[in-house]
Amino acid sequence: MKILGLIVLAGCSTSTVVPQVRFANAPPVTAVDDRRDVPQRPEKRRYTQWLLVLEGHIYKPLRRALVLDQQLRALGVNSLDEVPDSTWFTNRGELTPDDVRAAPGGVGSPEQYTPWTVHSTKVGGMSIGFIVTDTRGERFLVKFDDRGYPEAETGAQLVSGKLLWACGYNVTEDHLAYVRRGDLVLAKDAVVEDVFGHKRPLGASELDRRLTLVDAGADGRYRVMASRMLDGKPLGGHAAEGTRPDDPNDLIPHERRRDLRGLRAIFSWLDHDDIQEGQFLDMWTEDPHTPGSHYVKHYLLDYGLSLGVMARVTQNPRRSYEYYIDPGAALGGLAALGTQDRVWTKRHAPELRGVGVLEAGGFSPGDWKPLSPAYVPFVKADRFDNYWGAKLVMRFTRAQIRAAVETGRYSDPRAVEYLTNALVTRQRAIGAYWFARVNPLERFELADDGAVCFEDLALVYGFAPHDRTAYRFRAYDRAGRGLGTPVSVRAGANGRTCAQVQLATDLDGYTIVRIDTTRPRFKGTTYVHLAREATTRRPRVVGIWRV
Repeated sequence: MKILGLIVLAGCSTSTVVPQVRFANAPPVTAVDDRRDVPQRPEKRRYTQWLLVLEGHIYKPLRRALVLDQQLRALGVNSLDEVPDSTWFTNRGELTPDDVRAAPGGVGSPEQYTPWTVHSTKVGGMSIGFIVTDTRGERFLVKFDDRGYPEAETGAQLVSGKLLWACGYNVTEDHLAYVRRGDLVLAKDAVVEDVFGHKRPLGASELDRRLTLVDAGADGRYRVMASRMLDGKPLGGHAAEGTRPDDPNDLIPHERRRDLRGLRAIFSWLDHDDIQEGQFLDMWTEDPHTPGSHYVKHYLLDYGLSLGVMARVTQNPRRSYEYYIDPGAALGGLAALGTQDRVWTKRHAPELRGVGVLEAGGFSPGDWKPLSPAYVPFVKADRFDNYWGAKLVMRFTRAQIRAAVETGRYSDPRAVEYLTNALVTRQRAIGAYWFARVNPLERFELADDGAVCFEDLALVYGFAPHDRTAYRFRAYDRAGRGLGTPVSVRAGANGRTCAQVQLATDLDGYTIVRIDTTRPRFKGTTYVHLAREATTRRPRVVGIWRV
C-alpha cells in the first residue's frame, strides 16, 4: 500500500538556515490506497441541530481557548505539497466546459420518467422534500424552491455541485426537472419521517399542504432539484474532529486533512456557509472493481443555499460575515457604540430571478465565515491550506464557470451573466488574497541544462508586476551546508523563471534550493528539494517545503 510518509525529519542537520525537513528520494504519491475492504458496515453517525449550536458556538471554542490548541500543519499531502487521489478527493486534470456541464454523470434526469412514487418526506433540514422513485426504478431525493424565491435553491444546487465536482470532490448526481401535482403518486406505505426516526402515514392532504409551502409556476408546474440517491449504505456525515473508529482506512484526523481544510477557500468562493455534519455524507459502498469488497466513500451534499441564497431566503445579510452566534462581533459593535461600519448592512440581492446575495465587489476571502465554528477543519485551516484551495479555484476559466452556471437553467439570461461575473470577480479576489500569503511558486522542474525552473502564480494570473519581481537562489547540501554562490534573477515576463544552481555531488546528490521572492509589499520563501534518480542519475524534484 502506498502511504504519504515521504517527509523525514533529519536530526543530522547542522544548519539553522534550512528547515530540518527532508524527503525520500522517490516519486510523489499520487493516490492513497484507502479502498481496502471494510467487511462490516460501520456504525451510522447521528447529530442534532441543537447539539451543533451548543458544541459549535459554545463548547468547542471555549475548549480550544482553555487548552491553547496548537496549530499543526495539515496531513494528507504528498512530497510536492499536493493532495493525492483518495476516497475523499480526486485530481480531475484538464477539463473542458462540456466536462463541467456534464459532471458528475450517471443515470440521467428523471423528468421524462413520471409519475414519481413518493415514499417519504425528506429527513432533516428546513426545506420541503420527498424521496421518490421514477418509472425506471431509480430513486431520488426531490427538493423544491421556497415560496417566493423561484429558481434560487434549485439553481444554486446545480451550479455549486458542478464546480465542487470539478474541484475534485465527490458530489451527488443532481438534475433540474419540472413536474405537476399529478406526477406525484403516493406509495401505499408512504410516511412522514422526522430526524428522530419517528414515522407516521403520509396522506394526500399532508402532501398537498407541504406543496403549498413551495414555489409553483404560473402554469402549475413545480421546479425541483432531483438528486439521485447514492449507492451503498449511508453512515451519516464525518466527524469534525478525529476519525471514524470502525473504518480502518480512516487514519488521518479530519481536522488535519488538507482536502477538508482547503475547502474553506472554495466554500468562501461559492458563499456556501451552511457547514455542518448534515452537509457531508459517508457511504459504505461496494468496490466496483472487487465485488464483495466494501469501503467508505466521502461526499459533499446539500449546497442549495450557496451563492448567497441563504442570506436571501433567510433575509439575514450577516450570513458569511459573522457566525450565527458571534460574541466577538457583538462585543466589537458594542465597543464602537454603534459607530462601526458593518459591511453586511449594505448587502442586497439584485432584482434577478433565482439570484442570491452574492456580491462581487467588497468580498474579503480572509474575513468570510461559515454558519458556526463547529466545523473544526475550517478553524484549523492555515494559509497553506487556503492557498491550496485557492489554486483549485483559480484553475477555472470563465468558460468553465459559465458552463456550470448555465446548468442552473435560469429563466432570465441576465442571471447567468450576473452569477458568472460575480464568481469570476470572487475568484480573482480569492487568488489575490491567498497568493499574497504564501510564496506562490509552482510547477517546479529541472530543465535539460540543469536549471531549476518554476512558475510564479502571482505573475501567471496577473496579481503582481513581473518587472518588479526578483528571486534569489541559494543551494545547500543534505546537512544544510551552503553550496556555491547565491544567484539572483529577475522574473520572466510570462511568469516562468529558471536559474542555474550548484548541486551536491555526494551520495544521491541531495540538494536543497532556497528561493526567496521579493516584490512590492511581499517577501516569501520556498525550499525545493532535489535528488538524483537511482537509474538515470538525473536530478529531479523530490519535495517542496513552504514557509
